[in-house]
Amino acid sequence: MMRLGIKITVGAVVFMVVLLLGYSVYLYLHVKSAAEEMYEPREPIKTVSITDQRGGGDFPVEMENKEAFNALILGVDERSNDRGRSDTIIVLSVNPAKQSMLMFNIPRDTRTSIVGHGTEDKINHAYAFGGVNMSVQSVEKLLDIPIHYYMKVNMEGFAQVIDMLGGVDVNNPFAFDYEGRRFEQGSIHLDGEAALGFSRMRYDDPKGDLGRNDRQREIIQQVLKNTVQVSNMFQFEYLLNEVSAHVRTDVTFDEMKQMFTNYRPVLDHIDSIEIKGSGKKIDGIYYYMVDQAERDRIHQMIMEHTR
Repeated sequence: MMRLGIKITVGAVVFMVVLLLGYSVYLYLHVKSAAEEMYEPREPIKTVSITDQRGGGDFPVEMENKEAFNALILGVDERSNDRGRSDTIIVLSVNPAKQSMLMFNIPRDTRTSIVGHGTEDKINHAYAFGGVNMSVQSVEKLLDIPIHYYMKVNMEGFAQVIDMLGGVDVNNPFAFDYEGRRFEQGSIHLDGEAALGFSRMRYDDPKGDLGRNDRQREIIQQVLKNTVQVSNMFQFEYLLNEVSAHVRTDVTFDEMKQMFTNYRPVLDHIDSIEIKGSGKKIDGIYYYMVDQAERDRIHQMIMEHTR
């Protein structure tokens, strides 16, 4: 009887191990499927002279060696039969060796060369003219830095991400009303819909679009920090499944795994900076003008950060 009991116990253990392995494979395949749905590579066009041209698949970042990289986040409001514009343009410079991340907005009204379109225009028009590829190239041209990865986020889908992560806590510098909602001054907790409103308001902000950019960076920073709390494959699967319809990126599944394990510590050390400029009307149209000295300053800051 004792031998029979031992056999049954061993058999039960083996059965449980097989079930756990099978479930792990199931989760892995579902996570991979969601990541592959989001994957949308871009074709790099070497039209500008940049010191480091890695990215776009030609010279991928070696994430197993924890190399530094720059990423472009585009927040878009796409509509039926309309590509829309990238009203949120954020650059992230990530360096795990320094355990730090730099984050800054490029104001959407910034006047610059639209690479591949042959015009000087607002930088958020690059997406309307030529999608992600033209946006990436125009940012590279503006600051003479390489963009190794991009992430395009539909803003309505971004609200779902915030809800899945339990909302965000932000510090609101002044009270305001926006689209029927009251945002009190001080520390406030926002769900996804409220966070979108918080990040979109600009006309009642003393800093205008720059103030809106400040709030967008704070939202992004809090989302990144909340993402650090995603600690297991099940949570990762749930998150990716929910966002896969709203996000497109050229980060592969294998690179996501490397980011998840090797790059998470940098999310605790995020420095936010601002591109300085001034407003100017040209032919009756408002632009945000960034002079060459300021472009050089941002360029130098990014290049030093990624060394």
